[in-house]
Amino acid sequence: MTTATTRPSDRRISPVFLGILAVTAVTGWATWTGFAGRPGVAVFLFVTAAWIVSLCLHEYAHARTALHSGDISIGAKGYLTLNPAKYTHALLSIVLPVLFVIMGGIGLPGGAVFIERHRIRGRWRHSLISAAGPLTNVLFAIVCTAPFWLGALDGVPADFRFALAFLALLQVTAAILNFLPVPGLDGYGVLEPWLSRSLRRQVEPFAPFGLLFVFALLWVPAVNSVFFDVIDSILSALGIHEVETYCGLELFRFWQGKNEFCSVAA
Repeated sequence: MTTATTRPSDRRISPVFLGILAVTAVTGWATWTGFAGRPGVAVFLFVTAAWIVSLCLHEYAHARTALHSGDISIGAKGYLTLNPAKYTHALLSIVLPVLFVIMGGIGLPGGAVFIERHRIRGRWRHSLISAAGPLTNVLFAIVCTAPFWLGALDGVPADFRFALAFLALLQVTAAILNFLPVPGLDGYGVLEPWLSRSLRRQVEPFAPFGLLFVFALLWVPAVNSVFFDVIDSILSALGIHEVETYCGLELFRFWQGKNEFCSVAA
């Protein structure tokens, strides 16, 4: 079985992705140095661009794992170029996750890559393909939280620290929510190969609505409170204080004006 794509261009990194990466680097630098006249705008662009980079890598992980599991059609679809324009649903892939961040301060990648599952043999391979995406978010969370739990924040500007804390929150929420065993999310994809055929058929009609169901559920105050208590506990264990993620969100929402509490906390 071959696992290679047929053309070098199928693997070439897209200029679109490189552009998003450049925006992340430039706005990260502007946040760090205080170069931007309005720090909130720089934080918004930095977090948004970094979030989109993580979305691209999340989907790349799905695609790459599928390629090495037997779906050799992945390369021709452009999924290995990291170009979000190649994804199956642009609205679900990029626009909706960014709106989730703006509206609720949570990270939840949407469905983007179409995998030809009939090409893949073995339940473990199917499960690993589904798990690859949220595991990428786990890796991002480790990278974002490392300066906090390593105690390497001396001299780090407050705005950059807050932005990094908020970005870490997005990655942790993305990993946890995606691992939920809800149809349409990666957690269900991990379990699906092990379910009976009849049960899969019964659940299949609900898959398109799983993402919206989870988001709607998080708007219930009691559920939202418990969920973020869990997230805060995880981040606290990783050295990130609740104030830091709060101020990161406040900076991200620059259109709401300056938060005096965060100015004192800095």
